[in-house]
Amino acid sequence: MTSVTVELRNVEGTQAAMGWAGGHTVVVDRPEGRAGGMGLGFNGGQLLALAIGGCFCNDLRYVAETMGVALGRIAVTVTVTLEGDPLLATAATMEVSCETLDGTDAGDVVERAKRSCMVSNSLNRGVPVTIQAARNGPT
Repeated sequence: MTSVTVELRNVEGTQAAMGWAGGHTVVVDRPEGRAGGMGLGFNGGQLLALAIGGCFCNDLRYVAETMGVALGRIAVTVTVTLEGDPLLATAATMEVSCETLDGTDAGDVVERAKRSCMVSNSLNRGVPVTIQAARNGPT
């Protein structure tokens, strides 16, 4: 079993959060004027869309390498539909454009990436999320 852990802490002087994993960071915030947000970073819906699309972009590369296919331009657009109160992601649509360097059809690469994409497959299967309060507060 493999696991991934990220950390988030508030950014001093703002109401935003800084998240990190290893040496990579991202700022998370609400839109300016919403619940103290200053628009300093991505909101949750945007991060969800980025996770879906970013994972798929990586899987396109993994699959292409396994197949011995050199990829050129990749363009991915993800739209997450948000509805209700509380606001929930009710659907996600991803449009993928992928070119091979030799001009052959990249359809098989896209289909195989679709079957192996961890984020979209996890969401499709309804990954459970457990939220629990830390006993001693933030560190």
